[in-house]
Amino acid sequence: MTIPQPRYGKEEHARRGTALYEQQVRPQVEAGNHGKVVALDVDTGTFEVADDTLTASQRLLARHPDAQIWCVRIGYPAVHRFGPRARLVRT
Repeated sequence: MTIPQPRYGKEEHARRGTALYEQQVRPQVEAGNHGKVVALDVDTGTFEVADDTLTASQRLLARHPDAQIWCVRIGYPAVHRFGPRARLVRT
């Protein structure tokens, strides 16, 4: 089994993924899927929707083994959150 190699630099990969998501995928998946993850092939525009990145990516790779994957969480600015979360203190 060969490991797929990136075809694009980080900036180009992000630009392609974001553009495809906003123009083609978002209108198809936004309603009723808030919080789910889209795994998108930046070359073909093929995508899969699932509850998490691993499931979405595995489904996409099963269909397109050479997919260059970009993930987006529907309705959020980022797929994952890094760092501490602010906690509300009730008094």
